[in-house]
Amino acid sequence: MVGAGAWGSAFAKLAYEREHEVTLACRSTELARAIATTGRNERYLPGAELDGIAATTIAEAPFLAADVIVVAVPSPAFRAVVEALPGSAPVLSLTKGLDPVSGERLSSLVRGRSVAVLSGPNFAEEIGEGLPAAATIASEDEAFAEELQHAIGSLAFRAYVNTDLVGVELCAAAKNVIALAAGGVDGLELGDNAKAAIITRGLAEMARLGLACGARPETFAGLAGMGDLIVTCWSRHGRNRKAGELIAQGATPAAAAALLGTVEGLTTAPTLRDLGHRLGVELPLTEGVCRILEGESLSDLAATLMGRRYRRE
Repeated sequence: MVGAGAWGSAFAKLAYEREHEVTLACRSTELARAIATTGRNERYLPGAELDGIAATTIAEAPFLAADVIVVAVPSPAFRAVVEALPGSAPVLSLTKGLDPVSGERLSSLVRGRSVAVLSGPNFAEEIGEGLPAAATIASEDEAFAEELQHAIGSLAFRAYVNTDLVGVELCAAAKNVIALAAGGVDGLELGDNAKAAIITRGLAEMARLGLACGARPETFAGLAGMGDLIVTCWSRHGRNRKAGELIAQGATPAAAAALLGTVEGLTTAPTLRDLGHRLGVELPLTEGVCRILEGESLSDLAATLMGRRYRRE
């Protein structure tokens, strides 16, 4: 398990409870030592019991002995991590975003081994508490996806298989950008009607981009699409939603990230916008989020979006 943040730690706990031997590969020696000594990760996932899970640094992790390598690192770090992996064990990605340098989907950076992506409405805090959740496992290697489904599925965590890897990854990236916009609605106290409109039009925007990339339309109505979008835009746990709220209230994007930690939408928004430009796909909410991140007033942007020409839904 590469990445000992909140989601990496929660997933390690989930896998361990399914009786798998799990090693948490941490970025820092201090964090690895703390987890190994206390059986907890109080920095990123307070209260979760991690007893029985080994913890070490990434440099010392037993990759060559692994049956599966799970990667849960921020999207800017994903390329360097997967390119440095020794051996040929398949990879399961938990990272939600795009490569900020190339704009590529993250799974396309994994070469020479099978790769799958897990996505859905899965906040680490609730997974760590053992609360029920469901997710989608997407892969072009359907046998690998089904193997993972049986390996991690339980009464508390239901996993579905989906062969639409393109759609699932684009959902996972785009929903964080829409959540920034939804958080802006919260920050300006524009109400639930406005927030529901943002989420709904955001889903349409995600699907438009996905279809242009060859994704299947039904993916956007599923767990990776609508499911993850709803929870990310509404939950108190959502860092992207909270970042949007703070920015609407006057914080800079850098200050919001410094307070909250990794906010994937801040990195993904310009990458997603550029992808839309290359494909000729209209992404008004994503464009708007980028303009806010570049300093435009959120109030002015709201007026611009509401004043766009009328069209059919």
